[in-house]
Amino acid sequence: MLSDCGVLMPRKPARMYTRIRGQPYTRKEYMGGVPAPRIVQFDQGDLRGNFPVALHLHVKEDCQIRHTALEAARISANRALSKKLGATGFYMKVRVYPHNVLRENKLATGAGADRVSDGMRHAFGKAVGTAARVKSDQPIITVKVNPQHIDAAKEALHRAAVKLPSPCYIVVEGGSAS
Repeated sequence: MLSDCGVLMPRKPARMYTRIRGQPYTRKEYMGGVPAPRIVQFDQGDLRGNFPVALHLHVKEDCQIRHTALEAARISANRALSKKLGATGFYMKVRVYPHNVLRENKLATGAGADRVSDGMRHAFGKAVGTAARVKSDQPIITVKVNPQHIDAAKEALHRAAVKLPSPCYIVVEGGSAS
């Protein structure tokens, strides 16, 4: 990432945005340059299929999930399901949308930064991404499969849970839970 003066700036780690602090800031029309969410698709697999078993990935804690983490979780779950069940053997839905705009007060570092940096003056921050605010026990991803593919769906949701900032658990509805 380059700053306005061409100095390379590191991106802050995701753990700085995980905790919920303050009011949510969702009004994108008032701030220019909000990056689009990285998450591409919310529904995948066989959208018209009739699958009797639904598995839900729930978070255990209140947190913010960045759009990049949601996309990483979606990709890993989709890849695991597509390899085991094929493109039409499941239906997956991402159930949260990253509305909350994340801001960062960028300070230039490195040589010559003393002439560029303003410190805390007008420290509203620039938009650096978006995040979904989730409550504890809220479902994040839902996968629908046939009863014989429950184990493959559990494995896919476990792979997705590794990418998320909160501990997660899986709830199975319908069919025979093995």
